[in-house]
Amino acid sequence: MFGRHAHWARGGCRPGFGSWAGGRRFFGPGEVRLALLSLLADGPRHGYELMKMLAERSGGMYRASAGTIYPTLQQMEDEGMVAAEAQEGKRVYRITEDGRRELSREEDIVKRIWRRARMWNEWRAAFDPDVQEIVRPAERVMKAAFRAMAGASSSASHADKVREILERALRDLENLGGRD
Repeated sequence: MFGRHAHWARGGCRPGFGSWAGGRRFFGPGEVRLALLSLLADGPRHGYELMKMLAERSGGMYRASAGTIYPTLQQMEDEGMVAAEAQEGKRVYRITEDGRRELSREEDIVKRIWRRARMWNEWRAAFDPDVQEIVRPAERVMKAAFRAMAGASSSASHADKVREILERALRDLENLGGRD
């Protein structure tokens, strides 16, 4: 677990919980528009559908508000990035060629956005109220592993022992799975 997420910035901001809680937001400046363009690249959608897709992609960790999505869509329409038309009483948006060029220019940022969404999705269970009771013990295990590494000589065998303990705990927890 920690190896894949050793550097939170690779996927953007980390989800916060327990004493790890941070004040960072899911989207950085300009990222909402790129996420929307990315979703529209797969086909035309209405605003509510886009809001639902953003929530699904993040495992419910990010819930877009109408006050964020609709002004962003309007701005992108004004800029020629998207076009809108009424279909069955709903305003449906589609990406334009200008929007596709923007998406192509910002491809690395878009990949980072969806990588972050996948990472947040992986962490969604941490916010379940029943899970909160194990947050502190999990933090203590992490801190003990960090202390064991920081206070030791940097020998490969010592690191292997710490890794083995953590991997054994991970296997035990995964084997426990959804049992009651």
